[in-house]
This record gives sequence, structure tokens and C-alpha cells, in this order.
Amino acid sequence: MNLQEVKENKRTARIAGLWYLVLAIGAGYSWMYITKTFVAESAVSTVQNILATETQYVVSILFSIVGQIGFIFLALALYCLFKNVNQIQARLMLTLVIIAVSVMFVNIIFQTAALVFLNRASYFTAFSTEQISELTTMFLHLNIIGVYVVDVFWGLWLFPLAYLVYKSNFIPKIIAYVLVLSGVSYTIDSLSFIIFPEFHTILRSYLSIPEALGEVVMLLWLLIKGVSTSEKKVKT
Repeated sequence: MNLQEVKENKRTARIAGLWYLVLAIGAGYSWMYITKTFVAESAVSTVQNILATETQYVVSILFSIVGQIGFIFLALALYCLFKNVNQIQARLMLTLVIIAVSVMFVNIIFQTAALVFLNRASYFTAFSTEQISELTTMFLHLNIIGVYVVDVFWGLWLFPLAYLVYKSNFIPKIIAYVLVLSGVSYTIDSLSFIIFPEFHTILRSYLSIPEALGEVVMLLWLLIKGVSTSEKKVKT
């Protein structure tokens, strides 16, 4: 790799890091708000929470949309960075991200539908207040279920990314191992929710840290370091 390629890769890596940050902030804020707003045991409480923080609810939708746009541009930047390492794995990574983003936009529709339905409740005279609360909460619950479904793709895309990091000469191989750990954790989180929901409640608290670890390390490396500029790897 010559000096010009290193500079170009460093620039691309920094751009990817910025988009990773956009994804983290957007998705993180939206999920944090939804989990605090949704009350599984009480549709009435959920609706009260939405009405009490309606502006934040709208902001969470916007943050979620921006986060997913960031995910698309992150994947494109990483594709440009790693396509010369292994184009097949780079395309696989990009494909998995596109699937994940597509599912997430369906989830965003559910989240938006909950607020739209609630704000137009006066048009549905055939429904009681309790029924309106139940239907509103159902839309938000579908959003949460959808997030756990797409969780598996948030795990799967990290495997080709880990492979590309491992095979590259400009990012430490240790990051590849941590990305695999995150990928496995996301996948277990998703499958346990779908197959063993009772077990997932216990397991969830143990998976949050390994899920985030690999992506946080990768994000920080891309933002701060970009790519390795070791003299052994750079030919001027």
C-alpha cells in the first residue's frame, strides 16, 4: 500500500467513523426513549407516557430515521474501504445492512402509526378509550418486536466486517475478534427473544455489554486512528 492509498483509506475510515457515530446516536436515542415509554403491563400507562412526551416521541422517530440513513452511508464507506480486501465479503456486508435498514424502516412505520392513530382517535368513534389505548400500544409493541427481529441482521453484518478487518493490513486484528463477539451476542439476543422469550428476559442483561463492545471499539478506531500508518505497511 503506497502513501496515497493510506491517505485515501484514512479519509474513508474517518468518514465511516462519523456515519457510525450518527447511527449510534440516532438508534441509541430512539431505542432508549421507546423502552422507557412502553409499559408492557399497561396500555393506558403507555399512552399516558406518549402524550406526556409527544415532542420527544416525534424526535425519537426522526433520530431513528437519521440513524438508519447513517447506517446506509456507513456501509457504503466501509465497502469502499474494504472492497480491495475481499469484494465478496464486502458485498455480503453491504447486503446484510440493506436488509437490516429495510426492516427497521418498517419498524419506524409502526412507531409512527402509534402516534398517528392516537392523535386521530376522535375519528374512531366506534372504539372505546381502552381499545384506542390497546391499539396504540400494539403498534409500539410491534416496533419493539421488529427491533429484536432485525437484531439478527445487526449481528450477521458484523461477521463479514470482522473477516475484512482481520484480512486487512490497516486495522488491528484484535478488533475482528471483538466484532465477532458482538455479532454472536446480537444473534443470540434476537433468537432467544423469538424462541425462548422467558429466557431472553434473563439473558438480555448479560448481552448488552458484549453487543456494544465490538462496535464501540470499531467506531473509536475509525474516528481516532482511521487506518494503521505503520512504516512496514506503507511504501512511499
